Amino acid sequence: MPEGHTLRRLAIDLTAAFGGEVVAVSSPQGRFAADAAQVDRTELVGADSAGKHLFLEFAGERFVHIHLGLIGKLDVRRGTAPPPQGAVRLRLASPDAYADLRGATRCDLVDGARVREVVAQLGPDPLRPDADPDRAWARIAKSERSIGDLLMDQAVLAGVGNVYRAEVLFRHRVDPQRPGRTLQKKQWQAIWDDLVLLMAEGVRLNRIDTVRPEHTPEAMGRPPRVDDHGGEVYVYRRTGMECHVCGSVVRTQDLKGRNLFWCPRCQPTFRSRSRSAP
Repeated sequence: MPEGHTLRRLAIDLTAAFGGEVVAVSSPQGRFAADAAQVDRTELVGADSAGKHLFLEFAGERFVHIHLGLIGKLDVRRGTAPPPQGAVRLRLASPDAYADLRGATRCDLVDGARVREVVAQLGPDPLRPDADPDRAWARIAKSERSIGDLLMDQAVLAGVGNVYRAEVLFRHRVDPQRPGRTLQKKQWQAIWDDLVLLMAEGVRLNRIDTVRPEHTPEAMGRPPRVDDHGGEVYVYRRTGMECHVCGSVVRTQDLKGRNLFWCPRCQPTFRSRSRSAP
C-alpha cells in the first residue's frame, strides 16, 4: 500500500498540473460516472493529502476523496490525453495534462464536512504542518500494544506504512515488539522528528531512502539495493541478509497481518523495567 509520502507527492503533482484550471472529469470505466458529471468542466482548486487519503478540491467545496488501497494507482502525465486503457475509474484532463486513476478502493465525491470528518479520524501526519505529535503520544504512552503495531494504526499516526515503520524503529534501535507505554516521551519525539525528515525526503525524491550517509552503497562499497520499491533501506524486505550496521541477520515475522522486519542485535528485545518519568 502506498505510504503517506506517495499521496503527498501526488497532491503536489496534481496541483501543479491542474490547480486553478477548468478540467474535464470523466469515468471511462463507468463506476464514477454520475459523480464525475457533477464536477466535469469545473475548476480544480487544488489537491491535498492526509495520511493515505487524497482529496481533490473542485469549485463549490466539492471534493473527490481517493484512497488507493493495496493496488490503486494514479498516474499524472503531461501532454494530450490518449484513449483510456484498462479500467480507468477517474480521468482528469486539461489541454496539456491528464491523470488516470485505477484500482483504488475509494473514489467518492464528498463535501467539505466529510473531508473534515475523515481527517479528524486520523492521527497526526508527519507531512502536514498542522500535525501535533502529542496527539499520537497521548495514545502511545497509555497503550499495551507494541510500538510496531501502533505506528501502523492510522488513527494513532497517519501516513506511516510498513517501510517507514520498520526503518524508523531500526534507526532508533527500538524493539518493534516493545509496548508503547514503555517508551519515554523523548524517544517518541526523536522518532517523530525523524519521520518528519524522512517522509519529507520521500516526497522530494518520490522514493524511500532511510540509510545514513555512512551506510550508502558508495560509502560501504556494496552493491545498491535491487527492489521494486526502490531506495536504500536497513531492514525492510531484507530478511536473511546481513545488517548494514552490525552484520547480524535481519529477521521477519507476522505482526497483525503485515511483515515486520528488524535486526535482533541493533534492536534488542525490550526487557520490562520501571519506566523513567518523561
